[in-house]
Amino acid sequence: MKIAIFQRLILGFFLILAVIVLNFFLLQAAPGDVVDAMLAEAGGGDPDMAARLRTLYGLDDPVYIQLIKYLGRVLVGDLGYSFYYDEPVLTLLMQRLPTTLLLSLSALVIAVLLGTLLGVYAAIKPNGIFSNFVTVFSLLGYATPVFWLGMIILLVFALHLPIFPAFGIRSFPEPETAIERMLDVAYHLVLPTFTLAILYLANYSRISRAAMMDVLGADYIRTARTKGLSERMVIFKHALKNAALPVVTLAGLQLAQVFSGAVLVETVFSLPGVGPLLYESIVRRDFPVILGVLFGAASTTIIANIITDLIYKKMDPRIRSIT
Repeated sequence: MKIAIFQRLILGFFLILAVIVLNFFLLQAAPGDVVDAMLAEAGGGDPDMAARLRTLYGLDDPVYIQLIKYLGRVLVGDLGYSFYYDEPVLTLLMQRLPTTLLLSLSALVIAVLLGTLLGVYAAIKPNGIFSNFVTVFSLLGYATPVFWLGMIILLVFALHLPIFPAFGIRSFPEPETAIERMLDVAYHLVLPTFTLAILYLANYSRISRAAMMDVLGADYIRTARTKGLSERMVIFKHALKNAALPVVTLAGLQLAQVFSGAVLVETVFSLPGVGPLLYESIVRRDFPVILGVLFGAASTTIIANIITDLIYKKMDPRIRSIT
C-alpha cells in the first residue's frame, strides 16, 4: 500500500511538472504580455519605457531561461510575483482560495449526496414517474451552462424575489460573534452553491440510477430478499455499497471540473475567490498568477485522484487484492 502511494506521488509530481511546462509555453505563445497591458491602461508609452519594464520583470530573457528560473522557484515553493497586484502569487492564492474551496466542496458534497439519493429512489421503480423525472432533470441539468443558470437564479431569487443576497460573501457591517459570521457566510453562499451543485447533481443522479439498476438485478440481492431482509436494508446496506463505486470514481474525476465551474460562478456572483482573480489576470496578461492558478488546479486534480484510488481500495476488496 505504501509503495503504491509513493509511486502515485512520484507520477503525480512528473505530471504536475509536465502541466507547468505546457502551460508556460502556451502562455508564451499568446500575443502580448503584462507590459503591453500596463501601457494600454496607462494610455500608451514609448518603446524605451517598455524595454525597461521588460528588463525589470525579466521578460527580455529567452523563453527557456524564463522557464528554468520559474521551475527553480516552484521547486522551493515560490510561485512567482504578480506584476499587476505587486504581491507574491502564493499570498494572492491563499487570500482567495478559502472562498473557492468552501464553494466547491459544499457544492460537491450536496451534489454527491442528493444526486445519489435521487438515483437510488429512481432505480427502485425504473419505469415510474419519479424515475422519468430524474432522467429529464439529469439531461436538463447537464445541458444547462452554469453561468446562464447562475444569472437566472440571481435574477429570480436575489432581484425579483430578494430572498438571498446578490453579491459578495459577507454583510457590511459584519456580525459581531463568530457563529453569526459563519451563518452570514453560509447565507451568502446559498445561491452560488445551489447553482454549482445542480449541474453536477444531474450527473450523479444519472450515474447512481444506472449503477443501482445493475446491482438490483444481481444474484446476491435476490438472495438477500429471499432471506427476509427488509427492502430498506437490502437497498442501503447491500446494493448501495456496490452501486456507489462509480459515484466515487466520478467524484474524484470531477473535482477539477467543480473547481473550474466555481471560477465561473464566483464571477457571476462577485465572490472574492480565485475566479475573479484568474479573470483579471488573464485580461492584464499577469502570467505568474495564471500559472499559479493552473498549478493549483492540476495539483488538486492529481491529489483527488490519488485519494479516490485509496477510497476505491477500501470499498472494493477485489482491487485491494490485486494491488
